[in-house]
Amino acid sequence: MSDVRLSKLAKLLVNYSTVVKPGDFVLVTGEDVTVPWMVEVVKEAVKAGAHVENMISSQEVNEMKLKYGTSTQLKEENFLTKKALELADVWLSAWGTRNTKANSNTDASKIQDALKGATSWRKIYSAKMGDGSLRWCGTMFPTFADAQEASMSLSEYEDFVYGAGLLNTEDPVAEWKKISAQQDRWVKYLDTKKQIHIVSVDTDVKVNVSDRKWINCDGRVNFPDGEIFTSPVENDIEGHISFSFPGIYCGKEIEGIKLEVSKGKVVKATAKKGEDLLKTLLQIDEGSCYFGEVAIGTNYGIQKFTRNMLFDEKIGGTVHMAIGDSMPEAGGINRSSLHWDMLCDMREGGKIYADEELFYENGKFIESILEKYSL
Repeated sequence: MSDVRLSKLAKLLVNYSTVVKPGDFVLVTGEDVTVPWMVEVVKEAVKAGAHVENMISSQEVNEMKLKYGTSTQLKEENFLTKKALELADVWLSAWGTRNTKANSNTDASKIQDALKGATSWRKIYSAKMGDGSLRWCGTMFPTFADAQEASMSLSEYEDFVYGAGLLNTEDPVAEWKKISAQQDRWVKYLDTKKQIHIVSVDTDVKVNVSDRKWINCDGRVNFPDGEIFTSPVENDIEGHISFSFPGIYCGKEIEGIKLEVSKGKVVKATAKKGEDLLKTLLQIDEGSCYFGEVAIGTNYGIQKFTRNMLFDEKIGGTVHMAIGDSMPEAGGINRSSLHWDMLCDMREGGKIYADEELFYENGKFIESILEKYSL
């Protein structure tokens, strides 16, 4: 029997997150293990009057491509994904896998080549998201592997995933609309600022956000949600930042990441574990050593690090920065085949200033600031 929360999730994704309309071309993607999710989503999208097509991937098949593919083969365009995204009005995708460590022993250069092969569809995705011609939402389907990665049983992980999305409530959409209104006040505040200054443990970095738009993440772009972000001015970030939690890429962990930044570019990168992969990621292309995102996590229902950035970047009391591809909808112009988030804990002494005004301390917004501006 299908989990009623999965049905609620499908309804929310189709009717709230992406507002599927009659005649929309909806692309639904996920690994084979996510088929129960796909069934519910396709049902709701068809009921909404959409033309629906799906693409199911296989971890085992992808492993063979990475294992036996030459550099030339791996760099080839992903033709089907590229064409599908050219045509799609809506893209709904689910993360969830059979083995989170499947690529642990894969050579970093092969991962780099495969990322270059994704460049063609990422360009289309970024452009269409930027001009509003594509509505995308990604979400999580709980699996045994992901539950194990989070150090939970499957039932515990299901409760965590669906709870983070408020799917246990009678009307999840109404709850997310409340969150949207609350976060919008901070978006309006930050939209007037030129620089944010992040200070935390072994972190002191100034980020130019002039004329960039802050985005209210209220469950319409990925789900569960809970963050506000922008794409910084690419060549105007100065300082150093340490990331409190491991960075996860293709199942590989990079621990103790420290970056030094000058004129927006990462000029020095170290890690206690996985430093070779970190440096490989920074060298994928011209844009991968610059930042595409700076964000504040606002979902205080998520407090546990699960090694899944869909949840971890939303942890209330954290900030994250992503190297690589930026968001055109926020005004970003940095282009890369990579977009990789790294997480910094702000809950013990962390501070964020906007144009030298302290508005965030110890992992929480200072609400009195909004009163000062009548927001």
